[in-house]
Amino acid sequence: MPFYNSNYVEDLKINVKGEYEMKIEILGMGCSNCNKLYQNALEAVKMSGKEIEVTKVEDIKKIMGYGVLSTPALVIDGVVKVAGKVPKAEEINGWIK
Repeated sequence: MPFYNSNYVEDLKINVKGEYEMKIEILGMGCSNCNKLYQNALEAVKMSGKEIEVTKVEDIKKIMGYGVLSTPALVIDGVVKVAGKVPKAEEINGWIK
């Protein structure tokens, strides 16, 4: 992750505090696919056994800040992993190992 990325500072604080090993963000405006991706992400976190923060981002400016043009999208530690589709929990789990 680039040094100048504002998400880097936020993630660094999380890691220093020891609250979470990782941060997952679900980008979308609340459509059914966005909700399904959120549920799949939660299921993947349960399978992993890790302490991972999962949040929804519905603010269009924040979504556009990631350069995402189609939602839902999944972001792990500031890196967009997928946009415009809903990966299964097993695929997400593979990204967080």
